[in-house]
Parts: sequence; C-alpha cells; structure tokens
Amino acid sequence: MDANELKVLAFDIFGTTVDWRTGVAEQVARLARARGAEVDAGAFADAWRDRYGPSMDLVRLGELPWMNLDALHRRSLDELLETEGLAGSFDGHDRDELVLAWHRLPAWPDAVPGLVRLRRRYVLAALSNGGFALLTRLVKAAGLPFDCIVSAELSGRYKPDPEPYLLTAQLLDVPPEAVLMVAAHVWDLRGARAAGLRTAFVGRPMEKGPDRAADQAPPEGADVTVASFLELAASLDC
Repeated sequence: MDANELKVLAFDIFGTTVDWRTGVAEQVARLARARGAEVDAGAFADAWRDRYGPSMDLVRLGELPWMNLDALHRRSLDELLETEGLAGSFDGHDRDELVLAWHRLPAWPDAVPGLVRLRRRYVLAALSNGGFALLTRLVKAAGLPFDCIVSAELSGRYKPDPEPYLLTAQLLDVPPEAVLMVAAHVWDLRGARAAGLRTAFVGRPMEKGPDRAADQAPPEGADVTVASFLELAASLDC
C-alpha cells in the first residue's frame, strides 16, 4: 500500500478508539450503588455488549425496522434487566441514563495523540454504527480530533454492510481505495475490504476486559497491522 494514495482515514469507535467496557462498567456500577442494586458491573457491560451484534443483525436482516443504536441499546437493556432479575431496580429515567453511558466513554491513551499526528496529513473520519447524536457527543466529550463524523445512521445500514463504508468515500469525494479503515475488529475490516477500502488492524487486547479475548490478529489481506494509533502514525510517516 502506498501511503501517498490515501486521502482519508476512517476510524471505528467502540473498542478501537474508545474503551467502551471500562466506561460502561464504571457508569453501571455508579448507578447501581445509588439504587442499592447488587450488580457485577463488568459482567453486566459484557452481557449488554454481547447483544450489540445480534440486535443490529435483526435490523440488517429486516426483522426489525431501522432503529439507531440508542434505540437498540435501550431494547437490549430492557431485555437484559429482565433476564438478570433487575427490572425493578432501574426505572425509565435510570434506563435512559444507562443508554447515555455509551455517549460518555474514555479514549484509549494513544488515541488523541495518534489522531493529532495523523490529522496533519489525512482527513480523519469517525465511522461507526453509533447514531449521529451519540457520536457527536462522544467525540466532543472524549476530545477526539476528528474532521467529520460518518454515522451508519446516515446510510440507514449497519456495518459490515457496504453502505456505511461507501458513504464515507462518497461524502468525502474520494474513491473507496483512498480510504483506510482503521479498526480493532476483524468483522469490520472484512466489511471494509469487501467494499473496496484499504484496511488497518489496531490491536486492542484489553477491549473486552481481562477475562475475554479480543481479536488478536488482522484478517487476511489487511494492509497495515499496528498496536496503537501512534504506531499507525509512524507507519504512515506522520
């Protein structure tokens, strides 16, 4: 891959750019303490995230009408609280606050300095299945220096369907091969590659916490493999 041919770097957000598990678990634990509820916050965050892909698949397969990620998170949360016997512990306002936990997540330590360096040379886009309002608030709260946000909500399709990837290239007026998709997830990079984008795998071994294995290796055909955004910047001469 010739770095000079790239014009846009598109970054996955949850797990790649921000630490969703730490952020969600801490907010669940705080609210549970306030309500006097016994909750293993880490396990709860894991179980909630486990519903992420299957809930989007219901939309992708036409079994549910289009819903943005906040609506899907709320649907999954209601189901999870019922399953865990916690339905009576959190009222509607509490559940709204828990959904908003996904709007307030900490960036990985290398994310901001790495993005600052990469932005000197490339246009940086946040490309995520998160809704547009969610991503706007998350990027602002975490101080992430993106040039633009491309939410799957704008295409009405969820990654790894091709529409979100191709919309990024279309909106930024570049061919798909001039976009490098940066993600910590094999499924995301496979979708990007199938849509004609270049791909970069960033290892995030602690994405799923200490007891679960994150993706450890890139999918076949990945153009770049790095351990951080700073290493990505170095590999692209930024």
